[in-house]
Amino acid sequence: MPEGKGLLIVYTGPGKGKTTCALGTAFRAVGQGLRVLMVQFIKGSWHYGELDAAKMLGDDKFEIKPMGRGFIKIGGAETDPEDLKLCQECWNFGKDQIYSGKYDLVVLDEINYVISYKMLDGEQIAEALVKRPEHVHVICTGRNAHPKLVEAADLVTEMREVKHPYTKGILAQRGIDY
Repeated sequence: MPEGKGLLIVYTGPGKGKTTCALGTAFRAVGQGLRVLMVQFIKGSWHYGELDAAKMLGDDKFEIKPMGRGFIKIGGAETDPEDLKLCQECWNFGKDQIYSGKYDLVVLDEINYVISYKMLDGEQIAEALVKRPEHVHVICTGRNAHPKLVEAADLVTEMREVKHPYTKGILAQRGIDY
């Protein structure tokens, strides 16, 4: 494969570090002169340190767009229609940006969650990502990556939890977790 072929990368699994890994790749890409967009499917109501870091680089180099409400309620009750609407808007926006030619790397942060929650169709997303412009890199993060996405990906890394501070009652740390 020639250099310049856009890769489809999936960071998944139950361990911590999927978004952080995508951010590391995004910062590396910016350092190499690539234009980067991160679209966040769930994050939206909290303030995360990566938002300020990306602004320091300049919106023309690295843009992060939180498009969720910060959480999604699933399980006992029906999924909130507002979350479904935001999720679809986020996918439509992300897909449009992938196909726009404006970005060299697009991170679809936490898309695997919303697919596994049946808020988006994993097969349709995998198909759209396979047909993307050849030079565009895409990273998909979140637990429970859809099998079609895993099959289509060039690189899949599964994070596995070995030990986590939360199990000892240590809460999320500023600058480390957010």
